[in-house]
Amino acid sequence: MSILTSLIGPVTGLLDKFIEDKDQKNAIAFELATMAERHAQELAKGQLEVNKVEAAHKSLFVSGWRPAIGWICGLSLFYSTILSPILGIWFTVPPVDSSLLTTVLMGMLGLGAMRTVEKTKAVARDK
Repeated sequence: MSILTSLIGPVTGLLDKFIEDKDQKNAIAFELATMAERHAQELAKGQLEVNKVEAAHKSLFVSGWRPAIGWICGLSLFYSTILSPILGIWFTVPPVDSSLLTTVLMGMLGLGAMRTVEKTKAVARDK
């Protein structure tokens, strides 16, 4: 949530105190909400451009950090759900709190699924 979005509620509440005309008050509240939405969209577009540039970079340290995070999360999930219980039969194995890793992995898998749906529906852009 951006700062602008978090200010809309209180500002809209102040409109009740200073503007008596309901139509004018609603018009100003709508304009504030629209402005916040446009701001959020512009931020998202900027982040998408940064992501595109990073993914196209030739250096593995710049373009490979997302796949590396995916592999780390996947391997950690494999360890905590499959390998750790099996090794726990013979050895004392430290537990792994995989709640954060699972959240990141599920977010990455969700984005991958969305991309797959785009490609199957032939709405994905190659450029």
